[in-house]
Amino acid sequence: MPDVFANITSVPDDMVNMVADVLEMRAAIPSQRDMLRDYLSQITFPENARVLEVGCGTGPVCRVLAKWPNVAQVVGVDPSPVLLAKARELSSGTEEIAYEEGDGKSLRHDDAAFDVVILHTLLTHVPAPEAILAEAHRVLKPGGALGLCDGDFSTATLQTGSCDPLEACTQAFVENFVTDKWLVRRMSALAQAAGFEVKPMRSYGLIETISPGLTMSWVDRGADSLAGQGRIGAELADALKAEGRRRAEAGSFFGYMAYAALTAQKPA
Repeated sequence: MPDVFANITSVPDDMVNMVADVLEMRAAIPSQRDMLRDYLSQITFPENARVLEVGCGTGPVCRVLAKWPNVAQVVGVDPSPVLLAKARELSSGTEEIAYEEGDGKSLRHDDAAFDVVILHTLLTHVPAPEAILAEAHRVLKPGGALGLCDGDFSTATLQTGSCDPLEACTQAFVENFVTDKWLVRRMSALAQAAGFEVKPMRSYGLIETISPGLTMSWVDRGADSLAGQGRIGAELADALKAEGRRRAEAGSFFGYMAYAALTAQKPA
């Protein structure tokens, strides 16, 4: 099944609303907040900076950027009108943010229109990410900065031992919600090929054991995907979800994935 995020404009609204909930849940995780602020701190934002986020979803990164020192305007672009409606609702009253419906591979903005471009957890969901990076390079001013961050989905796991049944949920989740689980391994090379001067990558991690949220959603989304494709029955899907919650209540749940970020510059 194709990546839901890569086909967000063609999936039912109830699934898009589920995606919206997951995006906001993930953004609220302390380690995710710390990761975002850490790699943004590596970027020099000039005074009155104009910042673009491609693939903004419900806008959690835009809301952080709007309060970042030296930032005057944030533009968030996303192809989903449903996600953008939620973003506008959550950013109500924040005059520094403007949201636009659009395709990151064909931005409507002029060359050299922005000081900073952010691609946060986007490229793993994009077929041919080179086109996104080419557009980011085009719309950046000479000397402008790029911030890239994504999950290394090849490391995603719920497994606590060999033959763990919940690992089938992880695999199904990745199959159905990720385009390229290896993208992080090529992120630096892709940015360099797009013409950026790239700084060393920084590594992060998500781990949930107590009160799991994001990784528990892998159980649900993976089990639902397996059942929806007829690979398992509804009873087994329900049993996998119940096992995830049993582990959470027993204190034996484990969910993990590595993340990585880099910052880069368009040559002056």
